[in-house]
Amino acid sequence: MEKDVNTMEGLDFLLGNWNLEYKIPKNRYSEAMTGTGRGTFSRKLSDKYVVFDYSTFIGDGPEGQAHAIFAWDSKIKMYRFWWFESSGNFETATCNFINDETLFVNWHNSLLIQTFQKVGSDKVVLKMEEPNAEDKYMPILEVIFTRE
Repeated sequence: MEKDVNTMEGLDFLLGNWNLEYKIPKNRYSEAMTGTGRGTFSRKLSDKYVVFDYSTFIGDGPEGQAHAIFAWDSKIKMYRFWWFESSGNFETATCNFINDETLFVNWHNSLLIQTFQKVGSDKVVLKMEEPNAEDKYMPILEVIFTRE
């Protein structure tokens, strides 16, 4: 269901401070790992953007950090999404709601898909998946967001 708005109100369920729990199954990108982190979604620049800043520790690796920006594009009636990591990696995506509780993210330049699903007033689950040869989507990453 497309949220046909020119504001960022559709993303209100993400706003606030979150504790993050990472679950990474063994996949072609990674060995199985877990991790923790903290993140904050907030509105910026006269509520035209929602930004996400987080830091995390996954496995035995160093602290990771990222900054993401959501913006509503009224021409295509979708959200634009930019992702920047402390590793130097950056990605772009378009996204929109597939129902009232699930934001679907289509990453450009890859076959990865992602969803942010509201599962309660204080809980959101992010899932990232990749298609396989059997026409099924396989999990790459799951992050459970619990409101602080």
